[in-house]
Amino acid sequence: MTSADAAATVPHGRLRRIGRAVLYGLVVGLVVTALAFLIRSKFDPLIDADDGAIKAATDITRTHGTLRDLLITWQRLSSPTVVYVVATLVCLWVWRAKHLTTRALWAFVTMMIGWNVALDVKYLVQRARPVVEDPVSHAPGYSFPSGHAANATIGATALVLLLWPLLHRTAAKALAITAASLFVVVTCLDRVFLGVHFPSDVAGGVLLGAGLVIASYAGYVDWRPATLDDDHDHHDNNPAISKEPT
Repeated sequence: MTSADAAATVPHGRLRRIGRAVLYGLVVGLVVTALAFLIRSKFDPLIDADDGAIKAATDITRTHGTLRDLLITWQRLSSPTVVYVVATLVCLWVWRAKHLTTRALWAFVTMMIGWNVALDVKYLVQRARPVVEDPVSHAPGYSFPSGHAANATIGATALVLLLWPLLHRTAAKALAITAASLFVVVTCLDRVFLGVHFPSDVAGGVLLGAGLVIASYAGYVDWRPATLDDDHDHHDNNPAISKEPT
């Protein structure tokens, strides 16, 4: 390949990455918008299902004091602030100790953008929180999408992708996926059983969070600017890192 050919592939690769990211982003946007439309238009089957689920879930929580205490504790541990403090420390470790500069930068920027997007969508939809006669917990702000669910999904998905090249064994990869999935599922159940979010809120949060990270990763793959990467010095010694950022 001549130098001219090599130069020509750079914008082509960049456009392909951007095209993938935009396509995935549009798909996510359409799905979340469709769900938000059903909520705003008060689509009876969805609203009835949400109301029924909240009543049943809070009835269970109200009669089990230990469960309520555990749910309140999990609410604090899974807050976006806690999630992103831990995630930022992991990004710093991957950058400084493992020299995966662009990968760490991608994960951090994606999480910060995702955090803000989830908050912006709340203000666009402006859905009221569930109204429960005898509430077991309270939360401020709007309801759709669930911020806890969205940010738990963003953080968990981004961290799995961030650490993927460092997980050399199949068991380690399976454990990472399982732990991330359980964190998201428990967080979603926590929001419903505390009566602070409808099931459609947490579903919207998971769809938005996972979709944002996947769209961002589609745009990130094969991006390796020489001015930022310091991991190229380690490629010959670490086959897993040499394939980064796939």
